Amino acid sequence: MSVAGRLVLIAGATSASGLAAARELRDAGARVVAVGHDPDKLRRFAQALETDAGPLSVGSSGAVRTEVCDLTDEGDVAALADRVRDADGPVDGVLHLVGGWRGGGGLAGQSDEDYRFLERSLTALRHVSRAFDADLRASESARTAIVSSTAVERPLAGGANYAAIKAASEAWARALAQGFAKDARDAGRPLAAASVIFRTKSLDGLEEALAQRFADLWMTEAADLNDTIVELTDPSL
Repeated sequence: MSVAGRLVLIAGATSASGLAAARELRDAGARVVAVGHDPDKLRRFAQALETDAGPLSVGSSGAVRTEVCDLTDEGDVAALADRVRDADGPVDGVLHLVGGWRGGGGLAGQSDEDYRFLERSLTALRHVSRAFDADLRASESARTAIVSSTAVERPLAGGANYAAIKAASEAWARALAQGFAKDARDAGRPLAAASVIFRTKSLDGLEEALAQRFADLWMTEAADLNDTIVELTDPSL
């Protein structure tokens, strides 16, 4: 089993991590829908993929296309899901990269403004996972992943908002995993979908590692992956 031929949606694709993931998935033969809210950033993303990604791997049949969507808007996400199904078919994977950082100032510095900014990541995760849940449960091999933080294990006062959102996102991802398991159990079939949490202190310098680890999820049985936490560290260390 591999990611080749699978349809994978990258939510929040215009970051360095999104570009690395799109390149890795494409070169492994996957079809990719890269989603972002800013058309200009998506155009630059597409240009970078064409000019900087290098040639496709031998035998690859992968492709990448982009979609503009406000992932914090439930109706916009529902329309996105319809467009993707009409154009590409049901999805087999979702990589959630909507995120960001705000913090500092101790507990007193944890403003509501900063919390609402960070909350967008959780809101987008909820919308996307609900919109594509039926696709993922019906897939013969589905994988989803979020990127969380080691701050969940040791929250600091100056990053309380951030740690709280990451903890909530992990809870949602684990609930998604339980849903996959229950659906397979109720249908009397082997588990084919897995929800995975990647944890790291920082993604800086680990974009390629994340891309590789995500693509490799299809190489492992879903039952061995579902509801697991994977520590993402520098592979050179």
